[in-house]
Amino acid sequence: MLVSLHVKNLALIDEEEVFFGDGLNILTGETGAGKSVIIGSVNLALGAKADKELIRTGAEYALVELVFQLDKRQGEKLKELEFFPEEDGTFIIQRKIMPARSVCKVCGETVGAKQLQEIAEVLIAIHGQHENQTLLLKRRHRETLDEYAGKKAEECKKKVGGCYQEYMRLSRELEKNGSDGETREKEAALLRFEVEEIGDAQLKAGEDEELERDYRRMVNSRKIKEAAYAAYRMTGESAGDGAGENISRALREIRGVSSYDEALADLEAVLGDIDNLLNDFNRQMADYLESLEYDEEEFAQTENRLNLLNHLKSKYGKTIEEVLAYKQRGEEKLNLLENYEVYRQETEQKRAEMLEELEKSCEKLSKLRSRCAKELGSQLKQALQELNFEDVRFEIQVRPQPGHFTSDGYDDVEFMISTNKGERLKPLSQVASGGELSRIMLAFKTVLADKDEISSLIFDEIDTGISGKTAWKVSEKLGILGKGHQIICITHLPQIAAMSDTHFLIEKGTKGGRSVTTIRKIEEEEDLRELARMLGGAEITEAALENAREMKELARKTKQY
Repeated sequence: MLVSLHVKNLALIDEEEVFFGDGLNILTGETGAGKSVIIGSVNLALGAKADKELIRTGAEYALVELVFQLDKRQGEKLKELEFFPEEDGTFIIQRKIMPARSVCKVCGETVGAKQLQEIAEVLIAIHGQHENQTLLLKRRHRETLDEYAGKKAEECKKKVGGCYQEYMRLSRELEKNGSDGETREKEAALLRFEVEEIGDAQLKAGEDEELERDYRRMVNSRKIKEAAYAAYRMTGESAGDGAGENISRALREIRGVSSYDEALADLEAVLGDIDNLLNDFNRQMADYLESLEYDEEEFAQTENRLNLLNHLKSKYGKTIEEVLAYKQRGEEKLNLLENYEVYRQETEQKRAEMLEELEKSCEKLSKLRSRCAKELGSQLKQALQELNFEDVRFEIQVRPQPGHFTSDGYDDVEFMISTNKGERLKPLSQVASGGELSRIMLAFKTVLADKDEISSLIFDEIDTGISGKTAWKVSEKLGILGKGHQIICITHLPQIAAMSDTHFLIEKGTKGGRSVTTIRKIEEEEDLRELARMLGGAEITEAALENAREMKELARKTKQY
């Protein structure tokens, strides 16, 4: 659930912090008090586009911070997204808006807009006029029905999706290799040449690197030999002034006197080791000088072999391994082309079998959808009647379209409604007004409450275009929904406000000569006065207060059922 909202330097808000409760949280206030800023700030924290004009005049930045308390399921889902809440389940989202840019942080880690959107989908759902419009999108109708169908639909769709992907893969494979005989023969001839060219070279992995080392040594052999011979001569004994001769002479000198002073024994041993190391080095250098001997034929063979390998790499891959992999793919394709009729028959048989499997899976999914459509349609009709759609008819039409396959099946799903007696059913997009859409969305949320995994819901403009009895019906539904969810709702209607579990008052005043919006939780007596204001207008009369008490008592009794 959303525990708190902290807003600083945003529009008319100087600095406010709100702690929300369980159940139905109601926000009310005079027109123009700044109610929209509250919902807007939540949207901003969750990645909505930020306008620098929102920063309060004179401030360097605006700040919005949301603190959530996660349940186990939410925590696991966020861990899958690689975001880790505190051990007690606390999860903090913060957004700092500055004139040139904004910075979003989740649990102290900077994130992008896409990541915020993924996080928001786990934590909270905001329903305003824009979200209600998604009900009009026909593509969302099938998704909503599948959400209602739950695990069974998920399993069926997984099966359908797998069959569809394999069917399309086989179709693409046939299409790709379905050229005419003459074209296939030309392609086979080219592949045959390429496979033979690579095969004749008898390549070995890593061979090119070894050859390049040998070639580099051969090309620079003169320089190498001169340097190696000089080192051999300077460390040997034959030159008369070499290091080996000088070390041997020094060792003989020390040995001649070491018996007179024990301190020289250790130095004699060190010098002896140096003499042995230098002699070993000199012998190894002599062997190396012998290895440098090669003839012109060996050089030519190395050069020609290296040229061949580089030629093959320029055509088939950057490394010997890639060239060999190209050869393997060529052999496989060549085998396919040389046995094309057998391959085509086998692939067409596989595709036919997969098409049959796909049709069966789609039919199973379609039957499940049709059954669930009747159940959901009936429940939604009842929910709409309870929201004062007295003569409503509502159907979810599932229209199978065999042959028109997608990864989600072959069904066309559409919500159909009639809100007036005697009128035929029409697509929802052709009938519902803005106010009706708000109620229809509420009906959906009420019916799908047990299947909705998001625990916090925000309703903005839920009371658009309604009043009187309808408003009370909406209030009852929000009360029911609040038993299993945290609801945050901005309203202008006393019928809805009376149902609150927690009531917040949004006010606009002045501070330091400037307009400022504040929000605070109000208790029972002030709650009644706010309801009376909403009922009676500018002046709060005793009659309005009495009416507010009656309304609050009726709401209390309604929530007990």
